Amino acid sequence: MEAIFHEKQEGSLCAQHCLNALLQGSYLTPINLADIALRLDESEREHMAEAGVQSEDYMAFLRQPSSNMDDSGFFSIQVISEALKVWNLDLIPYSSQDPIAVTARGNPVEQCAFICNFKEHWLTIRKLGHQWFNLNSLLTGPELISDTFLAMFLAQLQQEGYSIFLITGELPNCEADQLLKITRAFQPIKPQLISDTDNAGSSDNSGKNPTQFIDEDALQRALAESREMLEAEDAELQRAVRLSMEGKCDRTSPSTRQAL
Repeated sequence: MEAIFHEKQEGSLCAQHCLNALLQGSYLTPINLADIALRLDESEREHMAEAGVQSEDYMAFLRQPSSNMDDSGFFSIQVISEALKVWNLDLIPYSSQDPIAVTARGNPVEQCAFICNFKEHWLTIRKLGHQWFNLNSLLTGPELISDTFLAMFLAQLQQEGYSIFLITGELPNCEADQLLKITRAFQPIKPQLISDTDNAGSSDNSGKNPTQFIDEDALQRALAESREMLEAEDAELQRAVRLSMEGKCDRTSPSTRQAL
């Protein structure tokens, strides 16, 4: 669906892409996230300073790079958690013993969204309408996930080393969610990894994904074939009408001559 907001990977800004996919809009930028990271760094510095600004621990802390962001554009789970508080959204580790997480593992389809992290990559899995989508920024577009496959997909991510977090709270309204409550998406062809496509360098990162749910070439071929069939049927019908009229003329011609 074209209405689904999906940012393709740019640099190491997967945290931004993950959050905007979750919120379904261009809500956050690297600048916003960097401001949050700096505030967290300052809070941590103040906490460490409580033991004394001359202490070895404090001096060692000052020598370390930020744990909340780096120059590549990576942001920590703490930054993501703080960013989501603006929308009153919380993160719960999916594998924890929190009662909400236990319930979610028993029936993940009834949740609203998950965000997943492996090493320095973040991705969102979200329900839109009544269907689930993998909104990984490394893909060329949203990937439709069936209800029956969702639990297996989450288990597969865990086996691959991903940390999964359950989103709790009310996500902001979005066009895609409203649209997909009315009509269901259909995806005959799965999106590819951007790295596997020939035109990855020229891919559009505007957020609105031209639908990956319809093969445009196949659609155009089908329309062309349909038009040809209709034209052939129309020509055959016209021929049949013409022959029928000629037959009527032949049958009425003698009597017409006799009358004359």
